[in-house]
Amino acid sequence: MFSKAKLKFEDIFDNKLSEDEVRDYLVELYNRGETSDEIAAAADVMREHSIRLPIHQDLEEKIIDNCGTGGDKSGSFNISTTVSFVLASCGCYVAKHGNKSITSKSGSADMLEAIGYNLHNDLNHQAKMLEVVGFCFMFAVNHHPAMKYIMPIRKSLSHRTIFNILGPLTNPAGAKKQLIGVFDKDYISKITDALNLLDSKKAIVVSSKDGLDEISTSDITYASILEDGITKEFEIDPAEYGIKKVSLNAIKGGDANENAKITLDLLNAKSSNPHTDIVVMNASAGLIVDGKARDFQDGIEIAREAIFSGKAKAHLDKIIKMSNQI
Repeated sequence: MFSKAKLKFEDIFDNKLSEDEVRDYLVELYNRGETSDEIAAAADVMREHSIRLPIHQDLEEKIIDNCGTGGDKSGSFNISTTVSFVLASCGCYVAKHGNKSITSKSGSADMLEAIGYNLHNDLNHQAKMLEVVGFCFMFAVNHHPAMKYIMPIRKSLSHRTIFNILGPLTNPAGAKKQLIGVFDKDYISKITDALNLLDSKKAIVVSSKDGLDEISTSDITYASILEDGITKEFEIDPAEYGIKKVSLNAIKGGDANENAKITLDLLNAKSSNPHTDIVVMNASAGLIVDGKARDFQDGIEIAREAIFSGKAKAHLDKIIKMSNQI
């Protein structure tokens, strides 16, 4: 499977190619557009070179990740990170994979740090957190050491590379259930097909008409669901679920501290409706992927109850407390 591309990425990750050779290859992929085969090959090799989370197979089968590729330049608050807290409070095992800011003011790691989460837990502590509180954060820089060869090359280019796509596909806990947001709807089918090649169990891949790598509440969202090797494309209209459409400005965020405040206010049921609405829409998709909701309406109701009952905030408090237990 994807042998030619895989050999190329094995050479890249083993630092067998010169910087010019790697740069030329990344530019070539960007100019013609990466195929599903190439995306899957790169993700497969990146997984092989990652530092995996030491968890039992039975727990690995349960975990879910929700994250976006980034690059949508929307300036939104940390939606997917907030969603992950709601999912964990609903009984999901969320192995969150993320990084500090690359294309935004606040990446998931930045916001988590601002909210009081300890980013520097060792692998065993991360695994224990996942088992006990249903959440852990895997700081990408600590799990992908081979990226040190590639980062200088990425930074030397003025445009994105395939590595801007790979983050959600290279979860170090081996998540086989995922909600993934992409910055361009043309990549929905590519990412879905790549997940299928990588033997994902169930996934929803989304990209909104207004450019978010999330399910939007300001326009329709294009989506694809993969389950047991079968793919189905569909559209998500928030109005069908009683969600009032708002402008993208309504979900704008700021730096890590501002985004942390938005998340805390939201989970304390003090947030504006637009913030809550976009979180429950995305949490609903995550609950569907995890088999905890029948459909979007069911998922929305479960997510709202978790927020307005105080369950999600109480669960976040447990997560932060355990992250700081050395």
